[in-house]
Amino acid sequence: MKEFLNFINGTYVGSASGRTFDNINPVDGSVIGKIHEAGKPEVDAAVAAAKAALQGEWGRLTVPERCTLLDALTIEINRRFDDFLQAEIADTGKPHALASHLDIPRGAANFQIFIDTIKSTSTESFNMRTGDGKTALSYAVRVPRGVIAVVCPWNLPLLLMTWKVGPALACGNTVVVKPSEETPATTTLLGEVMNKVGVPQGVYNVVHGFGPDSAGQFLTEHPDVDGITFTGETRTGTAIMKAAADGVRPVSMEMGGKNAAVVFADCDFDATVDTLVRACFENTGQVCLGTERVYVQRPLFDKLVAALKVRAETMTPGAPMDQATKIGPLISKEHQDKVLSFYKKAAAEGATVVTGGGVPDMPDALKGGFWIEPTIWTGLPETASVVTEEIFGPCCHIAPFDSEAEVLQKVNANRYGLATAVFTQDIGKANRMAHGIEVGLCWINTWFLRDLRTPFGGSKQSGIGREGGVHSFEFYTELRNVMVKF
Repeated sequence: MKEFLNFINGTYVGSASGRTFDNINPVDGSVIGKIHEAGKPEVDAAVAAAKAALQGEWGRLTVPERCTLLDALTIEINRRFDDFLQAEIADTGKPHALASHLDIPRGAANFQIFIDTIKSTSTESFNMRTGDGKTALSYAVRVPRGVIAVVCPWNLPLLLMTWKVGPALACGNTVVVKPSEETPATTTLLGEVMNKVGVPQGVYNVVHGFGPDSAGQFLTEHPDVDGITFTGETRTGTAIMKAAADGVRPVSMEMGGKNAAVVFADCDFDATVDTLVRACFENTGQVCLGTERVYVQRPLFDKLVAALKVRAETMTPGAPMDQATKIGPLISKEHQDKVLSFYKKAAAEGATVVTGGGVPDMPDALKGGFWIEPTIWTGLPETASVVTEEIFGPCCHIAPFDSEAEVLQKVNANRYGLATAVFTQDIGKANRMAHGIEVGLCWINTWFLRDLRTPFGGSKQSGIGREGGVHSFEFYTELRNVMVKF
């Protein structure tokens, strides 16, 4: 049984109210820890510490000095790789093979990419003649935005948290992080690393809790927070935007998605199936970029449905450390109930259940976990709820199409616009689709491949702003123009 304390001004502290809540292991449903809920006093203290750090030692560091600290941070995360790995697996229940190859390496790499980016980022300058015959030089400098509220999701806890904290600190900001109430461990553990490498007190703070009437609301409504960055569902993002309007604070948001894959008859079939297995089922479908709509050109439809069915049925659930485990549990009982409700809706709306549709039969030691079957449907209209609404589980609906124009209309007929994947060997067709689909990210013949220097974010109700490389700096800094006459 572990205790997860808030981390404020370099010190681990409980809650003045004494309120705690359970940390649940998704694998078996057992209570593995107690999380100390931050109330308004703790949030106020965390924001005050972050604000003071801006005026203190941290605010006086040069870019190279900040980068030296962040480089040491990266090294220390990797040195404690196993500690972070165990913490992440305990919180999420995801297979060891996935967490060890994705979550922890990327969690550390996110600091390194922004160290490299900030060192090479320049701004513009202009010379001009003034009316009295003198010369003026105009140049821009990037200055930190200030205290950044970082509100994180539970699906990739370390990775998506450092994806925000990395650029925020590289740019000289300070942060108050509210991790998901489901996954407190690695965000809390990072406080130890911050202290170990000498990051000044108050630069990195963590407050635990929920949204309304808890740490999330107190943080996003705080008048001394200068910007809010959020990853999560669109409904929560909408509430945060309303809070940010008071004080006109900027927001950066990556929200929901109902991502599509488009498979043309001329694709590399085997490679496409390999990719779709990952896109639909990896991390138990709990990936913002995951594919829940698959459109297949009619000549290939039956063959692809059959192939994906076979592959889905090989996704073996099990304990995280079991090398045979291919898929983990969902994050919580609440989320399991949500996903199962969509499974029931699909059946009620007349779907053909190709495979899955329920809860797998697990060994006695794992029966209390939040397990779910990888599921494939066909036969539903485009208006069906499982075709239009984000489920965030290991499932997809597969539908046939005939023409480019038809499938483009279907892909775009959705309120979300995060990502899509197009599979074809015709480069002209691929580029026409990429330019026509209303999303922030389009893959051609791949999925989840990223160069971290490139812009990442969603269109429509999938988000506001872009993250990645120098594009992150548009949110984490403000440009100040300096005009010198001489």
